[in-house]
Amino acid sequence: QAQLAESGGGLVQAGGSLRLSCAASGIIFRNNALGWYRQAPGNQRELVAKISALGNTRYGDSVKGRFTIFRDNAENMVYLQMESLKPEDTAVYYCNAGENPYSPGRIWGQGTLVTVSS
Repeated sequence: QAQLAESGGGLVQAGGSLRLSCAASGIIFRNNALGWYRQAPGNQRELVAKISALGNTRYGDSVKGRFTIFRDNAENMVYLQMESLKPEDTAVYYCNAGENPYSPGRIWGQGTLVTVSS
């Protein structure tokens, strides 16, 4: 059974940093594109960052230059390093996996809440 489990969310002050982690199981990790999406109250879920099976990355416009996605295929982990956090980054962050690097995959984690205080 494919599963993704996020961790690392919490409360941080504006300008601070946070690293999210996502542990994958039940999938051929190295074959999958991995992504982070987020959803704030009243908003649609949006792409934050994605990394393909080959390691190519792309980011949502609002996080470019501040967030970095990286993966560890040996440990079946994907990470999101977040720097210079802003209150508008407050959201539930979801890990995602699938074969297509250009659209959300079918596997989602349960989400982890990030709250950035001003």
